[in-house]
Amino acid sequence: MASFPDPPPPVPATTTEELDRKLERLAAKKDAWCAVSVEKRIGYLDSILGGLGEVAAAWVEGGAKLKGLAPTDPLVGEEWLAGPVVTARNVRLLASALRHGGTPKAALRPGPGGRTIARVFPDGALERVMLGGVTADVWTQPGKPATQGRIYREKPERGKTCLVLGGGNVSSIPPMDVLYKLFVEGETCLLKMNPVNEHVGPRLERAFARLVDDGFLEVAYGGADVGGYAAEHEAVDTLHVTGSDRTYDAIVWGPEGDRAARKASGERRNARPFSAELGCVTPVIVVPGPWSAADIKFQARHVAGMVTQNASFNCNAAKVLVMARGWLQREAFLDALHGELARSPARKAYYPGAHSRYDAFLGAYPRAVKLGREGEGVVPWTVIPDVAGEPGEHALTHEAFCGVLAELTLDVADTHGGVRRDAPYVDAARFLREAVRLANERCWGTLSCTVLVHPSTREELGLELDRAVEELRYGGVGVNCWPGLIYGLVSPTWGAFPGHTAEDIQSGVGVVHNTHMFDHPEKTVVTAPFRQFPAPPYVGGVANLVELGQRMFELERTGRWGALGSVAMAALKG
Repeated sequence: MASFPDPPPPVPATTTEELDRKLERLAAKKDAWCAVSVEKRIGYLDSILGGLGEVAAAWVEGGAKLKGLAPTDPLVGEEWLAGPVVTARNVRLLASALRHGGTPKAALRPGPGGRTIARVFPDGALERVMLGGVTADVWTQPGKPATQGRIYREKPERGKTCLVLGGGNVSSIPPMDVLYKLFVEGETCLLKMNPVNEHVGPRLERAFARLVDDGFLEVAYGGADVGGYAAEHEAVDTLHVTGSDRTYDAIVWGPEGDRAARKASGERRNARPFSAELGCVTPVIVVPGPWSAADIKFQARHVAGMVTQNASFNCNAAKVLVMARGWLQREAFLDALHGELARSPARKAYYPGAHSRYDAFLGAYPRAVKLGREGEGVVPWTVIPDVAGEPGEHALTHEAFCGVLAELTLDVADTHGGVRRDAPYVDAARFLREAVRLANERCWGTLSCTVLVHPSTREELGLELDRAVEELRYGGVGVNCWPGLIYGLVSPTWGAFPGHTAEDIQSGVGVVHNTHMFDHPEKTVVTAPFRQFPAPPYVGGVANLVELGQRMFELERTGRWGALGSVAMAALKG
């Protein structure tokens, strides 16, 4: 039976009277925030970097307790990486952007269909060394200019106050959403912490103390009743949520009984401007190719990490594995992947509703295979073989938000004269076209997807791969990398592909992160080598993850070359 440490103690809920005072204070300061100089904003960001250094260890300790990790567990390193590390990176890159007047330089090139493509990573020699071979490109929307830093160009005189409903699964989500609203969109913020990770709130209040003291940021605590009250408050001008589409619908359209009629009539209960990041059924498209035994071993660890990181409570966790029937390495890859999942440590199912969602998947797929260890409070790593790619398929239209991976095989074996060849042969280009179509038309959401493609297959595909990347209707496309890397790089945009309506919100609307402050982003494409050494930190089995996280925190907090050596040494220890 699994045994987990007790979670952090709850934080008392903010009363209605306290909420009124906080929101009135923010409303009174929203115009003043517009007038704060760039130099003073940089000062706020520099103070946050100092504050993060004071609270990071306690922040990580609370996250480890929440997620059932013993202090000596290597997986505590996840809490460093997904909490203080990326938050510090976000703060540092925003300060750098402001030192460039809100328009940091990026190499621009023309893209397909009237788009502009901006290379945002690597930006400088340090980043080129830090993640060798990794690139990140932000694509603008077709026909839109690659303008940057709207509020620093236009200098608005009237401000807004935003209610930020913080995500509960990854501890960097609340502070980074607040950073975007404050420094890229120019709005004062009430951050309502999610009850799941509310232990982070007091740490953030301390690290962001100057913004709190000067009336530009407030933090509140409590459940849906607190968030619902704040969302209707007259002092709130805009809304932002990272979480569930059900939360969005409840705020915008009201109670479930009235919701369908309201959607049909377009009568929103809450008509405030609302940005949101709401999850996805993330597909991993495995392009058939001549994978070696070493390739199979690495990619099995790679995909297993996409499933198991953070106990699979990630909106970008791998959820549908799309493969080609007839690919000669398919069975060997699946065997290796299943072995990696079976060896992955059992994780506490800390996020509410995990067991009920898991039971719904088992009910829909009685042939699901449990690979991981079971126990009280655990959802075992589970694969669902032979999932159909039909419209409305449960695994394609419901986000599991627990350790479930659906396996889907497309029948694209080559034919000759209408007759299938006896020897299996797969047309990689045809497979890619079919896989893109399935991802776009059958998988719910447009937040993130992955394409795994061998270098020789990539060369063979040529422009076909470029067309596939163009056609993928996802806000984050990872070529040979998990979309979690897109989130972690911070300089790219993070959010749904544009076009969702309030009536069918799916993965949401708008973006965050985007430290180059592009005004009209469509998607981000991050490309990595097919095999990486050292392996990315989200890949399972990294025993030195805690030290790596601590060293990376110092690197991101300071941006100094001297910190890179200790990061490299920690990474090489494995």
